[in-house]
Amino acid sequence: MKNLIVSISLLIPVLLVVSCWEETNLTGNPVPRIALVKIEPTKVKQFTDSLKITISYEDGDGDLGFVNADINSLEVQDERLAKPDFYYVPPMAPVDSKIRIKGQLVMKLRNVFLLGSGNMETTSFTIKLTDRAGNVSNPIKTPEITITR
Repeated sequence: MKNLIVSISLLIPVLLVVSCWEETNLTGNPVPRIALVKIEPTKVKQFTDSLKITISYEDGDGDLGFVNADINSLEVQDERLAKPDFYYVPPMAPVDSKIRIKGQLVMKLRNVFLLGSGNMETTSFTIKLTDRAGNVSNPIKTPEITITR
């Protein structure tokens, strides 16, 4: 009986370590990570061409995106402007799940325009993504794009 008690007492810490290990490997870091995949074209005509930005995302607990379309979680800051624009992102995984997700998100910026009276301007964009828990991703900055009249 004494050997059984010793064996069980040694087994409990091992089970705790294994259960914690499996949990972190199923979920992972709850803070989303994003990276720029591509931006095209790099030269646009104002009010005519659309700008397509593709980013990759990874989130350890899968809580990217919102069911409520009035909640905007994608922040895009034009370096020429004081305030960013925000865009809606739908849930990227089932809302009640806690799973690691990764993929790509493509955004299309229409009606990019010149702010000044010149015939050409350059700008870049800084992008961030916020999850349902309020965790904000790393910011990424695009290469410069040229906007023409």
